[in-house]
Amino acid sequence: MGDAMRLRVHIWMEDHGETAMGMGRALLLAKIREHGSLRQAAADMRMSYRAAWGKLKATEARLGTALVRKAKGQRFELTEEGERICDAFLALHREVESFASVRAQNLLGIAVTCTAFEDPSTPSTASTPK
Repeated sequence: MGDAMRLRVHIWMEDHGETAMGMGRALLLAKIREHGSLRQAAADMRMSYRAAWGKLKATEARLGTALVRKAKGQRFELTEEGERICDAFLALHREVESFASVRAQNLLGIAVTCTAFEDPSTPSTASTPK
């Protein structure tokens, strides 16, 4: 078969059928943390400021907590809860993807790699989860 196949997993959380949190929203929070700017975070993710703002506000409403706050000037920063939720969701996604890759390899007998979503150019072979 050649090179190992990549298994991708898409997970998200819903509230009454509406997305509360998913990879896109977690990455938006990470980009806000990186840039201190919602506008730059939205541009990095190739979405409009309005779309990013809407997703952010919808997520805050569904989770019942503020995820970002205005900082000095036009800057934004993640709240303590925003930091926690962002980091926890990204960790959850990594763990689920790693586990799914190992299970797929075991059940299907096909070499499967787990590629971290942060850097898709550096695959690592899945190993048995602890």
